[in-house]
Amino acid sequence: MKGIMHWLKSSSKMKRWIFLILVGIVLTCYGISDILVQKEMQISEAGKIIIIFVIGFVFIVLGLIMLNKRNMELFIEATDDRMKNQKNVNVKSLIFDKTIYDKGPKIVAIGGGAGLNTILTGIKKYTNNITAIVAVSEYGKEPTDSRKILQTTLPFEEIKDSIVALSPEKKDDLGKLLNHEMTNQALRGLKFSDIYFTAMNEVYGNNVKAIAQSNSIFNIVGKVIPVSNDEMKICAELENGYVVENKDMIPEIVSEKMTKINRVYIKPSNCKPAEGVIEAIKEADSIIIGPGSLYTNIIPNLLVNGVAKAIKESKAQKIYVNNIMTELGQTDDYSVADHLRAIIDHCGEGLIDYCIYDTGEVIPEYIKKYNKEGSDLVEQDLDDPKLKKIKFIKKNISTIIDGKVRHDPYMVAESVIKLVCNDLKYEDRETDPEYIMLNAKLKSDKRINKIKKMQTKIEKKKKNKKEDSNQNKHMKGKKSKFSNKYSDRIKSIRESDEKFKQNHKNELERKKR
Repeated sequence: MKGIMHWLKSSSKMKRWIFLILVGIVLTCYGISDILVQKEMQISEAGKIIIIFVIGFVFIVLGLIMLNKRNMELFIEATDDRMKNQKNVNVKSLIFDKTIYDKGPKIVAIGGGAGLNTILTGIKKYTNNITAIVAVSEYGKEPTDSRKILQTTLPFEEIKDSIVALSPEKKDDLGKLLNHEMTNQALRGLKFSDIYFTAMNEVYGNNVKAIAQSNSIFNIVGKVIPVSNDEMKICAELENGYVVENKDMIPEIVSEKMTKINRVYIKPSNCKPAEGVIEAIKEADSIIIGPGSLYTNIIPNLLVNGVAKAIKESKAQKIYVNNIMTELGQTDDYSVADHLRAIIDHCGEGLIDYCIYDTGEVIPEYIKKYNKEGSDLVEQDLDDPKLKKIKFIKKNISTIIDGKVRHDPYMVAESVIKLVCNDLKYEDRETDPEYIMLNAKLKSDKRINKIKKMQTKIEKKKKNKKEDSNQNKHMKGKKSKFSNKYSDRIKSIRESDEKFKQNHKNELERKKR
């Protein structure tokens, strides 16, 4: 009763919208009753009734929207610390004002390459408190010409890509700038990012400080830090005892020797974590590991001194995002269980609470393309006693980007944020601005994704109808249901087969010569 009386206070500004809804109901009921009572009516009378009904319906909808909006404003005013000593608050301060994202969950993403950048692209929609701990993936590689010329100690390629992924606006423009290859004769072979980071290192005298300052210069969401400031190598010991000390040669030698990776290790083994790495892990609400190259991006990060220990001791949710496809020379014929087992064998248990993996519903023609390159879908085998403590989440997280199977950044982010929301709910923190913002954003994104999917389906149907009508003009007789449903796929597979046969024929002719 007290709650109802609070709604009717003049300061609540609720009565006007309740009144508008009541007026809408009266007008709508009047319009319906007029239709039911009158047996015959003229066009003018029918138009009048329709107008009254439409006005009533609009009043109801508008009243409900504004009532809900005002209710949310009152709720925020009562729960958000920033709103103290303010008479009124707009709902935008919660959902649309970017300062609220500073109160979002603290998320640490550990990895490297395209996998890490996919995660960052999705997560930045929900929080500003992101720390990307980046594997510097040129460990053990022969230094590039630019590194030799500039005498840089740390390769910045992965750092640069993560900064681009976390840039809030004009992401493509920043990517073009940092990836721009200099055409000046004196600077040939260098990218703008090489020159920029060298200059920053000279100004601040430290790679980590240079990167930290770059985070603010580019105004990125969150921050990017290297896993270590030390130069180190990634080495692999194969099952046949052979040791590979060059990261780039691992896949080639594994395939050549017809063996598998037994373990990977880093040199020096006592490599120290960069400043801020351990602190970020300790303060995190959620730690995301992967996706990415298991043996050259993910595990090396965890082998840096103190990183695995800090993750185990952290109270954060530890989430592993499994790869969708296997990687030639690294994870051939691997299942989900094999990926997790490799991490546990290298770093021990307690690193992973949840594992998000794909449903495997990838379009067959793309799987066929990967098969020709020596890769396949990761098997969904979870049967291992070591994995009993891990909770598995099966989600459709795959998408096709530029003809390649990739993780959908927004689906992965949604899965992670749902876990964060469930955690807050479990702690009875449903009145926290953090929970309200995340929950509202999830619902909004879900609705937008539904609309997008429906639009895509409609466009696809229109396209298929057009193609079918064009085909029917040139073909006699009826097509089978199977042919109608899978015509695009059959066409794509046939084209792929023809291309493969032609390449094989060309290869045989070349050998004969």
